[in-house]
Amino acid sequence: MAKLTKKQKNWTVDSEKLHGVDEAIGIVKANATSKFDETVEVALNLGVDPRHADQMVRGVVTLPKGTGKDVRVGVFARGAKAEEATAAGADVVGAEDLMEAIQGGKIDFDRCIATPDMMGLVGRLGKVLGPKGLMPNPKLGTVTMNVGEAVKAAKGGQVEYRVEKAGIVHSGIGKASFPAEDLRANFDALVDAVIKAKPAGAKGKYVRKVALSSSMGPGVKVDVAEVATA
Repeated sequence: MAKLTKKQKNWTVDSEKLHGVDEAIGIVKANATSKFDETVEVALNLGVDPRHADQMVRGVVTLPKGTGKDVRVGVFARGAKAEEATAAGADVVGAEDLMEAIQGGKIDFDRCIATPDMMGLVGRLGKVLGPKGLMPNPKLGTVTMNVGEAVKAAKGGQVEYRVEKAGIVHSGIGKASFPAEDLRANFDALVDAVIKAKPAGAKGKYVRKVALSSSMGPGVKVDVAEVATA
């Protein structure tokens, strides 16, 4: 049996008990005792097999209370659209120069946006950006002519979610320092978006398990009946 650390011994959570959402958030906040402001994360175990195209769950949602994270945004654009992106607060803007920097191993952004005319250029970076989840995608609003709004959305609390191979969606919903009601608002927004994104190919119970945790804290099981009937 693995030896518990001093911090783990101080955790106040029953690992088997199901909790209401508000109770779970309170437990997570109480156990987020690291010296840094831990991220509060949600794990949704879904009844899908993402190996099948008709069971993929992916999308974006704007968390109403923000993420508490400084998101760096890179934009592929030229001319007036490049100026629009810069004015909106993009951290890195470019075309061939940005492509060369990325090919050289320099990726100074957390989200990537591109105008449609730049996708021929961006496509060459698929093997680099794809595995990191940074490839612009029109379905996610990251291939767009409205780059200014896309940049503001990315910096203002918009997060991308995507089901992993095991059928689990992981996403941060804010920081442990957030008021409990703000974390609840963000939790509800994420869960609602994932439920609305239920694929046609999903059979049986869609939302099977839900858990909340902080970066260094214990997982807290949430009663699925409180968050979904799907």
